[in-house]
Amino acid sequence: MNPVTSTGCTRVDIGADANLELVDEFCYRIRIGWHTFCQLVPLLTSRDISLIRRGSLYSSCVQSSMLHGNKTWPVRKENEVALQQAEMRMVKWMCDVKVKDKVQVKS
Repeated sequence: MNPVTSTGCTRVDIGADANLELVDEFCYRIRIGWHTFCQLVPLLTSRDISLIRRGSLYSSCVQSSMLHGNKTWPVRKENEVALQQAEMRMVKWMCDVKVKDKVQVKS
């Protein structure tokens, strides 16, 4: 295995005829999550399925696709924020919460 030392390097040889591509952008992980989410929209937004079951489906399919291999990522704050924002949008869609809906907090 070759160490990544050069900024001009675009691939890392990990042996066994396999290479990893180095990327500067984190958005592909969020894109994978959105792709998975959109495939499951009929189930995730169905009122016939309990919110608990939809949450379990979301967690096992969508979250796991976005976080696959996250132990090897160098996580920066902006990556963490982008993941949280995408997740919040998906959860709002699942719960049918719109921006125009105002939730009043009782104090």
